[in-house]
Amino acid sequence: MTATENGDASTSDDLALFESQVPDEELLWHRMGIKITEYGPDRVVGTMPVSGNRQPYGLLHGGANAVLAESLGSTAAALHARPERIAVGLELSCTHHRAATEGLVTGVATPLHQGSSTATYEIVITDARGKRTCSARLTCVLRDQPPGQ
Repeated sequence: MTATENGDASTSDDLALFESQVPDEELLWHRMGIKITEYGPDRVVGTMPVSGNRQPYGLLHGGANAVLAESLGSTAAALHARPERIAVGLELSCTHHRAATEGLVTGVATPLHQGSSTATYEIVITDARGKRTCSARLTCVLRDQPPGQ
């Protein structure tokens, strides 16, 4: 975990809460090779390899961008909602600006709105050269924890 610029940081237990409900091999972000490198309710950063996530033309699949965007935005929303509430994706839109063909892409999720019932994040995905490849926007609904959770 890396502290955010203002010094606020989440503990390593925060991300463990998301992963503890199913085995790692069943998590989509695990299968896609996504690694979260920095996290807090105001900024979540992660990487994903292009290799293994390509479409037939050899380019990074647009759906892979969507998985990265939703993974990062949902993590940020869940950190905002915790501990009494959970975050569930409501709407995701992605605009693909340019192709990524190799290396890692990096996504950065930052809040546009953090309310009591919804949270909306902008997720900017860049290639290994720092060029923007995708702009995404995710809105999550914040719900009460299910009983017994």
